[in-house]
Amino acid sequence: MADTAVLRANNVEFWAQAAPGWVHQADRHDRLGRPLGAAAMDWLRPQPGERVLDAGCGCGGTTAEIAAVVGPDGAAVGVDLAEAMIDAARRRFPRDRHPGIRFVAADIETMDLAPGAPFDAAYSRMTMMLLADPIAGAATIRRSLRPGGRFAATAFRDASAAPWLAAVLLGAAPHVGPLPPLPLGDEPGPFAFADPARITRVFAAAGFDRVRIQPYDVTMDAPDDPEAVAEWLIELGPAGGAYRNMPPAGQAAARAGAARLLERYRQPGFGYRLPAGHWLITAIRTE
Repeated sequence: MADTAVLRANNVEFWAQAAPGWVHQADRHDRLGRPLGAAAMDWLRPQPGERVLDAGCGCGGTTAEIAAVVGPDGAAVGVDLAEAMIDAARRRFPRDRHPGIRFVAADIETMDLAPGAPFDAAYSRMTMMLLADPIAGAATIRRSLRPGGRFAATAFRDASAAPWLAAVLLGAAPHVGPLPPLPLGDEPGPFAFADPARITRVFAAAGFDRVRIQPYDVTMDAPDDPEAVAEWLIELGPAGGAYRNMPPAGQAAARAGAARLLERYRQPGFGYRLPAGHWLITAIRTE
């Protein structure tokens, strides 16, 4: 596996290329992707007046959800590596309409404390497995919590628990340009946290206590619109950058290829049911 500095540099480059797709799909992903983080949000149960960190906030939808709960007497701070996503989050959720909200472009792995610390709680939806050094990222989150602060995150299990991810990539890949190398082993990627023993090691090494890992199976329901669903999933995946660089005919072929392999998740007239097996990871900073 490449060393951490190389993995961090690769992450910066990858997310700079991926960000436009996430920005383009932000509204749709806020609606359709909510089940991916619902278990963590339900466990965390932010309360009015609390200060909450959203690690890997993307385009800000989850941070805005938290801000609506904690209210004007609380704070919701979203941190993400991708500056373009943070810029989009600020446009989508301006502070004059969302009191207490704040967005920061930064690498959670390399900072001492997250801006706005100390926090009562921290949340992360499908981000921790994407870090070059998840121990460093988790340690920053722990340091940023007050004693007694709680943390909840979600991460995909293995590839068999979300098989549509591979279907989208295999369907689109023949019609787009070169793709970034797929992750190996523990390298940052959707299934880097497949092994719960690794998750336990990561959070224990970061100093967390009462680490608990639970499997959750949810389904993302999407409308019966093959082109829109295919584009949503392509743009959020590893083929997104190459897809956006293709001419319209190449993009149409990529959507058709992905839609063909996604057909088994489609119920005509109803829509798509996309299974998503993931872990709910919870932990406490006890001191």
